[in-house]
Amino acid sequence: MGTIKSIADGCIKVQIVQTSACAACKVAAHCNASESKVKIVDVLCSNTTDYTIGQQVTVWASKDVANRALLLGFGVPFLLLVSVLMISLKVVGDEGISALVALGSLVPYYLALWLMKDRIQKTISFNLEV
Repeated sequence: MGTIKSIADGCIKVQIVQTSACAACKVAAHCNASESKVKIVDVLCSNTTDYTIGQQVTVWASKDVANRALLLGFGVPFLLLVSVLMISLKVVGDEGISALVALGSLVPYYLALWLMKDRIQKTISFNLEV
């Protein structure tokens, strides 16, 4: 569940409070283990007239969208990191340099993701449910 914070130009900003299991406990205020985080999620919506600021909504994504996001965020970078590490280890032979080269190979990947964020945002999007 989340609360709509703003509506502008086909984009609805929904505030979600993410809490750990401990945060719901009665003594959570007196314990250091409980934590909560406030997140703002942008939901692209063509029909924003159905929603009002302050309205409680549920934000969801399809399984396909979640899998695509996980692949772009974790799968491809992991495969890139391991591949470059193995190749540079064979070529250079030094583990330290190979590790730095492998980590450095992630910079262009994440830069490319950032440059293509508008295109990715159209394929990976959330939906609202009242």
